[in-house]
Amino acid sequence: MDGLWGILPILLILLFIFSRQWAASQRHAQLIGAFSRLQKKRKSRIIAIVHRQEPMGLLGIPMLRYIDLNDAEDVLDAVRRTPPNKPLEFILHTPGGLVLPALQIARAIKAHPARTTVFVPHYAMSGGTLLALAADEIVLSQHAVLGPIDPQIGGLPAASVLRVAQEKPIQNTEDYTLVLADVGAMAITQLQRAARELLSGTVSDNAAISIAEQLSSGRWTHDYPIHFGEARELGLNVREDMPQEILDLMTLFPDSVRRQSGVKYVTDEARLKGAGEAANPHRVTMTGYAPQEGARSFSFGPWNPKDLQREARDEKRAPWRDN
Repeated sequence: MDGLWGILPILLILLFIFSRQWAASQRHAQLIGAFSRLQKKRKSRIIAIVHRQEPMGLLGIPMLRYIDLNDAEDVLDAVRRTPPNKPLEFILHTPGGLVLPALQIARAIKAHPARTTVFVPHYAMSGGTLLALAADEIVLSQHAVLGPIDPQIGGLPAASVLRVAQEKPIQNTEDYTLVLADVGAMAITQLQRAARELLSGTVSDNAAISIAEQLSSGRWTHDYPIHFGEARELGLNVREDMPQEILDLMTLFPDSVRRQSGVKYVTDEARLKGAGEAANPHRVTMTGYAPQEGARSFSFGPWNPKDLQREARDEKRAPWRDN
C-alpha cells in the first residue's frame, strides 16, 4: 500500500502530461482541418496572426503575446512557400509588437505578386496596423479597429518626448531626455518612410504621405481606436464585408488563461434546441481547443509549417493551380 502511495504522484504527473499532449494533438487536427477547408474554398493561403494571453510554465503564469521574431520567422517561411499566383489572406488579432519583425512581415506581404488581403475581426493595433498597410485591401468587421503606428521609445511615445525637448529650455532638460528625443525623431522619420513604402501602389502618392504622417506623428494616443469610417477618411483601402467564415475561424483561438467569460448570452439556435430543454441564460458553449504552453506557432496558420511541405508536394502535381 505504501508503494502505491509512493508512485501515485508520478502517475498523476504522467497523466497530466499525456492529457496535455492529447489535447494538443486534437487541437492540431481541428486547426489543420479548418484551415485546409477554408483555404480550398477561398483558393488562397490563409495565415492567422492571433495574439492572446498564454499560460507559461507549469504554474500557468499568463503572458500576453505580441508580434516577435518567431512570428516573423514562421510567417516569412509560409509566404516563401506560397505560389506566386496564389492570393495571401491574413487574419490579424494583435496588440502589435516589435517594429523589426512587423516590418519584415509587412514587406513580405507587399512583395507577394498575387492579391493580398488583411482581415481584422476585432483589432490590429500598432505593428498589426503596419501589417495591414502592406495589403492590397483591409477588411474590418463591424466595430473592428486599427491603431496608430507612432513609435514608442523607452516606454514613452516618441512624439511626446520630442515635443518636451522642443518646448522646454535646453538648459533645463536632462541629457537622457535629449537623447530619447533624438532617437524618437529618427524613429518617427523611419516609420513614416516605411509606411509610405508599404502604401505605394495601393493609394496615391499624396495619400500615402498623408496617411503615413497622421498614423506615425503622435496626433493620437498609441491605443487610439481607428474605426472603419475614420480609416476610410484617412484614405485607407478598407471594406466592411467581413466573411462569416473568417469570424468563425476565430473561435479556434480562445484565450486559454481566461477560465470563465464575463459575457453571457444564448443564441436563437440554443433557445430552439429541444422542445423539452430549458434555455440557460448563464451557460455559454465554447468551441475549439486552447493553445498549449510553448506553442511558438500559435500565431501562425496552418498550425505546423510541415503541413506546407505536404501542400507544396500536392501543388507540384498540378503546378500553380488551385483545386
